[in-house]
Amino acid sequence: MINKNEIPILEYDDVSKEVIQPDHDFEDIRLPKKCLFTFLGDVVHEYAKAHNAEVIRQLITVSHTYNVYILHEDKEDICLVQSLIGSAAAVQVLDSLVSAGCREVIAVGSCGVLDGIPENAFLVPTKALRDEGTSYHYLPASRYIELDDKMVKAIEATFKKHNLPFITCTTWSTDGFFRETKDMVRYRLEEGCKVVEMECAALAACCRHRGASFGQFLFTANSLANVHEYDARDFGTDSHEKALLLGLDVLRELA
Repeated sequence: MINKNEIPILEYDDVSKEVIQPDHDFEDIRLPKKCLFTFLGDVVHEYAKAHNAEVIRQLITVSHTYNVYILHEDKEDICLVQSLIGSAAAVQVLDSLVSAGCREVIAVGSCGVLDGIPENAFLVPTKALRDEGTSYHYLPASRYIELDDKMVKAIEATFKKHNLPFITCTTWSTDGFFRETKDMVRYRLEEGCKVVEMECAALAACCRHRGASFGQFLFTANSLANVHEYDARDFGTDSHEKALLLGLDVLRELA
């Protein structure tokens, strides 16, 4: 039954089935239980090639083709995917992966800082502010979504194992990259958000709706700390390879 509302994004249907099922691209295969879902660029494809990853499927959309890699490791296989940024595009891919068997998902990508956190620092979100649209199609409306405690602890344990400092945080997930206004940045900072990105809340909601576990860690890129002078810095490029390796290590350590 649809909960009707004046605001369309708040009209949530929690009963009827989807017209297009998310598994329609994977009806003939099953993916590994563990998945690293990345926003890291070419380093993902380079790693996959260097480690003889299998391209198990190509997800073909109108504008892009996604390689779905499987890393055949000694103990178990791991699914590896490089996603486009943005909640709607990312969730379209992730929903298909979860429907095909991925049940433990770690996402990794960059974020903008709202305060004075230096570039290439690592953060572990424990909850995300739902200021994007996609999550509202997967869960009833709420201001925040809490990330799965099991996955948060697994990420933290991996960072501690490698003696890498990290900050736990609330992240602001938004669709409007160019609508992070000066007053809004201040407002989000005042309510406890340390960083901003474009997918975390939506990815978490998708996994929660489908019964999969989800966690994410971020590395700092650009800075909005000085709202009068935007600083792109180097967009966290020095962290891409390190983040990929850490994400795989988190998944390997998951029981």
